[in-house]
Amino acid sequence: MSVTSMVVLGLSIATVLLLLGAFWATLRQDRKGRSSAAAPAEVASVEAPLAAPVSVPGRAGTDYTDPRTIQVGDRIEVHGSPARVLGAMHISWQGQQWVEFLLRDSSRRLQWLSVEVRPGDPPHLEVQLWNDVPTQGMVPAKSSLIMEGVEFHPIERGTAAFRSEGDTGNPDRGLLDFADYRASDGRLLSFERIQGRAWTAAYAQPLPPGSISIVRRAS
Repeated sequence: MSVTSMVVLGLSIATVLLLLGAFWATLRQDRKGRSSAAAPAEVASVEAPLAAPVSVPGRAGTDYTDPRTIQVGDRIEVHGSPARVLGAMHISWQGQQWVEFLLRDSSRRLQWLSVEVRPGDPPHLEVQLWNDVPTQGMVPAKSSLIMEGVEFHPIERGTAAFRSEGDTGNPDRGLLDFADYRASDGRLLSFERIQGRAWTAAYAQPLPPGSISIVRRAS
């Protein structure tokens, strides 16, 4: 074999070895890449979402006393002022139900506290403290009326059935006529009448969550 043939043969062998080396390196790199891609990714732990703060007046939250748990005979506080629950009227009208609690505060003043779940999406709890208004023989009109210089517009009226519990000064059962009004500034006015009696009227003061606390349960 001539020297030229030997040189050509050597170069050919070297070229083949270089090509095999490159192919082997590429194959190892490809396997390494696939192995890395197949490794399971680290999954972050999922924490339970925090409860949304309750700041809308009339809505009940887990951090507050639920007024629906009030019972006759309980001693409660409304805005920090002590009161005793003397009685309750359980009222039903056209599928709606609500409770009106008769309270007596430390000065022996009587007030009504209404608790009602109002329809909506979602439904919300409406809690209101009622203060008597001298009606001077007034009767609720079907149109707007003026009370102490403020114009109120009718929003709802009807005749509801009620059941009394404890000391309310009302019959054990009966019918209650009511007429509700609202002023342009949002104030509420309600007329009520146990059938066979005179009309009474009261202003509503909506209570935000946390306004009521139960100091001692009825024995």
